[in-house]
Amino acid sequence: MSDLLNQLSGVFAPVVTPFSSDEIAIEDLRHNLRILGQSGLSGYLALGSNGEYKSLTEEEQDRVLKVFAEEKAGKTVMVGCGCESTVQTIARCRRAAEFGFEFASVLTPSYFPKRMDGPTLAAFFTRIADESPIPVLLYNAPGFAGGVQIPLKTVVELSRHPNIVGVKDSSSAGPTGMLTALDPDEDFHVLAGSIGFFYPTLHLGAVGGIVSLANALPSPCCELYECFCAGAFDRARELHDTLSRLNRAVSGSAGVAGVKAAMDVTGFRGREPRHPLTSLGTDAISAIRAAIQAEGFPVQ
Repeated sequence: MSDLLNQLSGVFAPVVTPFSSDEIAIEDLRHNLRILGQSGLSGYLALGSNGEYKSLTEEEQDRVLKVFAEEKAGKTVMVGCGCESTVQTIARCRRAAEFGFEFASVLTPSYFPKRMDGPTLAAFFTRIADESPIPVLLYNAPGFAGGVQIPLKTVVELSRHPNIVGVKDSSSAGPTGMLTALDPDEDFHVLAGSIGFFYPTLHLGAVGGIVSLANALPSPCCELYECFCAGAFDRARELHDTLSRLNRAVSGSAGVAGVKAAMDVTGFRGREPRHPLTSLGTDAISAIRAAIQAEGFPVQ
């Protein structure tokens, strides 16, 4: 296994940023990373959509990254660096490199969605990859980018760039089309962006997944991957069904607030999202607790 494939294989948690009264709860973030660091996770995505990075100033992003640098404990760290401009994105890639992190994850710009066609996105990612001191991962997430999606033809084109090493696909259809279109000889790797299609895409050639449920239930998510690697497909399918049901109950409608609520009931400190997002009400939290218990996982 190549070093790159080894770094990108397995389960990654897109770590949340805990808030208290709209201020970053730094010690709660540290607490969560220390528990996650004892799990079988391959690593983390810092400052992703679950990390609410769009709601953080650059100074706050650096405060968060400092904690990741102090608590990474040998894990691979990808950093969300995508901004609306190419210049800003390159600056954030360089900042991630200064902290010693391994990969820059770059979401598509979305403020001018009608202008974000294939050639524009190809030029955007190419210039970033040319100037980034660390390898770049494409982040295809139209749900977080005003509907902007990287065309499949553009992904294939970008996969040939030596400093673009993979893609996280969180589109509703999942990365099936990418996996069948990409050249298997390219050193370019696909990661599923949801536990809901993580297991099926492993069979198609995905090397790992960046899944929000790993914030609250890292061990079962890792067990699914381990079962796949060991050929224990019956158990893997069972976990796939269980975790997919939980994913719908936790984040399917509630998003980040649901993930944070699930963390609060499984021993982590999810705390609050940052306004204008709001925490879930008592009934919704009780439903998440009940769903986790019903699937046989312990709660606090």
